[in-house]
Amino acid sequence: MKKLLFLICFLASFTATAQLNLKKTFKFATFYTAFNGATSISDVDIYSVNTGQLEQDVLKTPFDYTFTVGLRKIKRFGYENRANVFYDGTEHSYADAATLGLVDGFEFLFEADLQRQFGENYLNQNHFIRYVADNWVTKVEYNENGFVDIRYFEASQRLRKPIGEKLSINIGAVQRLSKPYGYDPLSEWVLDNGSLHYTFLALEEMGYSISVQNGEYYDPNGNVVANSPEVWDEVVIPQVLSDYANRKQNEINRTIEYSAVIGFDYYHFTKDFWLHSWGNLMPYHVDTDNEFSYHKYNNGQWLDYSGGLIFGYRLNKHLGMFLEGKYNKYWNREWHDFSLGLNYVIF
Repeated sequence: MKKLLFLICFLASFTATAQLNLKKTFKFATFYTAFNGATSISDVDIYSVNTGQLEQDVLKTPFDYTFTVGLRKIKRFGYENRANVFYDGTEHSYADAATLGLVDGFEFLFEADLQRQFGENYLNQNHFIRYVADNWVTKVEYNENGFVDIRYFEASQRLRKPIGEKLSINIGAVQRLSKPYGYDPLSEWVLDNGSLHYTFLALEEMGYSISVQNGEYYDPNGNVVANSPEVWDEVVIPQVLSDYANRKQNEINRTIEYSAVIGFDYYHFTKDFWLHSWGNLMPYHVDTDNEFSYHKYNNGQWLDYSGGLIFGYRLNKHLGMFLEGKYNKYWNREWHDFSLGLNYVIF
C-alpha cells in the first residue's frame, strides 16, 4: 500500500513538474498560420503558323500564393519591430539565422511555407531549437529552400567565449545530413569526346522509344512527344535528363558530414546606430570514405561558410540608412538574400 501511495505521489509530482516546465517552455511563444496571395506575371500571347494559318494562344500563369504555418519563441533584438498586430506569414527576420539569440536560454522556431511563384510550387521550411548558456551553445535545425534546391539537417555543439558584452566567439563540431550534393548522375553517360549520349540514356534508362519509319518519339506510356529531331533535342531531352538525375539522386541514402566549425557573434545596439553580425566557417570535414561523400567530388577538403550582417544608422532626425543580408555556401550550393536603402523623413 505504501509503495502504491508513493507511486501515486511520484506520478502526480512528475506530472505537475512536466506541466510546469512545458508551460514555461511555451510561455510567450506564438503559433500562427496565414494565407497570402497576389497576382502573378501577366498573361502572354503566343503566336504560331500552322499550314499557313495564324494561330494564337494565351499562356496563363496562376496567381502566386504562400501558405504559412509556424510556431516561434525568439526574443526580438532591439532593432526589430513588430509592426503588425498579428503574424501574417510575410515576416522576414535575418536575425533568425544568427548562432546566438539576444538572451541565454531556450528558444525555437518551426515554420513551413507552401509557396507558388510564377506557376512553380515550392516548399520552404526552417525549424530550429537552440539553447544558449554562458560558455556553450547547442542548436539543432532543419532547412529546406525549394527555390534554390537546398535541404539538410544540421546539429552543432560549440564552446562559447564571450569577449566583453558585445562579442562572442565559438568553436565546436557540426553534423549535417543531406542528399549527396556534388554527385552528378549524368557524368556516367559522358563519352570520351566529352559529349553526352542522351538519346541512348532516354531509351535504355527512361523507357522512351523511337519509330525510325515514322520519325516519331514516344514516352514510356506510348504517347508521341516529338515528331522531329529538333523537338526531341530541345524540348524532350532536357526534361528526360532532369527526371533521370532526380531519380538517381533520390535512390541514394542521405549522407552525413562531420565538420569542425569556428564562428563569432557581435551585437551592438543604440536607438541611432546598431550593428549585428555573425559568421561560421567549416574548414575541416571528416572523410568517412562514403562512396557519395562530397570529398569524392571535391578531391579533398573544402570551405563551407555562412554569415549575416544587420546594420542601421540614423544620421539625423531626417536621414537614415540600413543594410541587411545573409549568405550561405554549403557544398556546391550558394544562396543569399539582402536589402539596403535610405529613409528620409520630411517634416
